Amino acid sequence: MARVVVTGGAGKLGRAVVADLAAHGWDVVVFDRVAPPQPVREGVTFVPMDLTDYAQVLDAVLGVEERYERVDALVHLAAIPAPGLAGDHATFANNMSVSHNVVSAARRAGVKNIVWASSETVLGLPFDTPPPYVPVDEEYTPRPESTYSLVKTLEEEMARQLCRRDPQLKMIGLRFSNVMEPADYGEFPSYDADPALRRWNLWGYIDARDGAQAVRRALAHEATGADVFIIANADTVMSRPNRELLAQEFPGVEVRGEPGEHDTLLSIEKARRVLGFEPEHGWR
Repeated sequence: MARVVVTGGAGKLGRAVVADLAAHGWDVVVFDRVAPPQPVREGVTFVPMDLTDYAQVLDAVLGVEERYERVDALVHLAAIPAPGLAGDHATFANNMSVSHNVVSAARRAGVKNIVWASSETVLGLPFDTPPPYVPVDEEYTPRPESTYSLVKTLEEEMARQLCRRDPQLKMIGLRFSNVMEPADYGEFPSYDADPALRRWNLWGYIDARDGAQAVRRALAHEATGADVFIIANADTVMSRPNRELLAQEFPGVEVRGEPGEHDTLLSIEKARRVLGFEPEHGWR
C-alpha cells in the first residue's frame, strides 16, 4: 500500500480524511499533538508530534523504527484552524512555520505528492468588501482579510515557487469551505431567520466526508505543478433561495451564469471538472 502522512489527523476534517484514506487502501500515518479518537482503525499509525519542531517532523517523515520506513505522499491539514482563535502573531508564527516544516521535510524525503488545506478565506472572507462576482471561483487574485488568510495565501505562493523549482513536484491546495459534520446540521434551519449570520462565506459549507473525498481525489490526480481548488458542498446552508439572499446582502454584485435556487455560490466547477469531485453528503 502507498503510505501517506496526514498532519492534523485528529481534527474535525482530519478524522474524516484518515478514515476515508484508510478505507480506500492507503497506509495512513497521523502526525498530531493528540491521538485520533479510539479505536484507531487498521492501517493507521499515530505518531505524537510537535509540528513546530522541524527535527521531529523530518525524523518521522524519514521513518519510525518497527513501524514504517518510507512515505509516499503528504496531506497537510494541521493549523490553528481559523482567525481569532489565537493572537495574530501566534497564528502567523505557528501556521506558517508548521507548513514550511512539513513541506520541507516531505521534499527532503523525496515526496512529490502533496495536498494541503488552503481555505475559502483567501477569496475575501468575511466579504465585508463584497466579492467581485458570484459564484466566486479560483480566477481572481486572493484577497486575504485576516492573518490566518494571509498565511493561506502565502502557502499558495510557496507551492507555486517550490513547483517552479522542482518540475516533478505536485502540490494541490484545497480551499475548504466551513467544515461540517452531521451533528452540525440541526442548526441549519435557524440560519433562515437572519441571512446576515452566514453572509460571511456566501452561505457555504463542506461536509467533512466530502472534504475527505476531495483529498483522496487530489492525491490520485496525475499532474505536476501547483494548483488550487474550491471545495464546498453543492448547495448552501439556507432554505431561502439565492436570489433573495443576494438581493438582501449583496445587491449590485454581478451574478455570472444562472445559479439554481440553492446552488453553492462557492464555485466547485473546477474541482468537478479536473478532480472528478462530486459532493455525496448534505444537510438536506
